Amino acid sequence: MEQRINAYEKGPGAFKALYGLGIYLAKSPVEQRLLNLIYYRVSQINGCAYCLDMHSKDLRAAGETEQRLYVLDAWREAPFYTDRERAALAWAEAVTKITNNHVPDEVYQEAKKQFSDEELVDLTLAITTINTYNRFNIAFAVKAGGYKVGDHAVQA
Repeated sequence: MEQRINAYEKGPGAFKALYGLGIYLAKSPVEQRLLNLIYYRVSQINGCAYCLDMHSKDLRAAGETEQRLYVLDAWREAPFYTDRERAALAWAEAVTKITNNHVPDEVYQEAKKQFSDEELVDLTLAITTINTYNRFNIAFAVKAGGYKVGDHAVQA
């Protein structure tokens, strides 16, 4: 598929606003490795090839194992994710796939056990931000495969 619009070139103001969110999240008390894992999982849910390519490369460069990446789609059945990661993954899935206009109370309660209020706000911002990037990349058919680690590094 051919890229429809280069939104990064044609909408610099929009992306400047999104980059501001990235700068903020780079300073979040939520671990960057966990945020990147969430970005990858949300991109799986949304089917964003560009973001899957990018975040898998970033995660591997940061030391993430191939096993954890390969099995992330089935994290509930896999034994190698921490309770904190599980709570974040459940929260990310619920926020991404909001049904009946709510996030289940049990998912919220598990997230509250693992994250402070500030961290939960930041985690939610990270989830909504990657959902925005996914939608831009999917809508404009951004080609996957050319990303190199550090191409979109945040200058905090």
